[in-house]
Amino acid sequence: MAGRYLVTVLRRGKPTAGVRFYSDDEPPLRYKIGKREIVGYGLNGTESYLDLEECPMPAIRYKEVTPEIQILREREKGDWKKLTIQEKKDLYRASFCQTFVEMDAPTGEWKLILAGVCTGVGIALLLFTCIKKFVYSPLPVTFDQEHQTAQYERMRQLDMNPIHGMNRRR
Repeated sequence: MAGRYLVTVLRRGKPTAGVRFYSDDEPPLRYKIGKREIVGYGLNGTESYLDLEECPMPAIRYKEVTPEIQILREREKGDWKKLTIQEKKDLYRASFCQTFVEMDAPTGEWKLILAGVCTGVGIALLLFTCIKKFVYSPLPVTFDQEHQTAQYERMRQLDMNPIHGMNRRR
């Protein structure tokens, strides 16, 4: 079916929808990133924003450019000592959502995972107990210690499966 479609497209000589989509001047995912600046290569070359320690420089900035941020960016090109701490923080927050400390902060997700594991183990034990009590028949009397000892003594008296050689004990 796909081969037939390919032959008809090639006969017509018209480009497919995929070719038209990627032949635009703008990147194909530009409508998703809005008016944010593309500042790097990113993760696998995609124009996406991700706060990851493995890839600390995202391809696009976190916030779109506003007039206040544009003024700060112009001042950033000069001497950084003239910028206040709050202006430096505003510039950082315009480019990044989280700091490394915020990325490393514990999320408490382990509690949910532990609760799920404990719930699963509890359900499994409950199911095991119910099956053992209501489904399986009771064990035969020969499973108690007295009967097993008697069976072992009988096997010794009858010399069943004897061991010959130096390790033989009687």
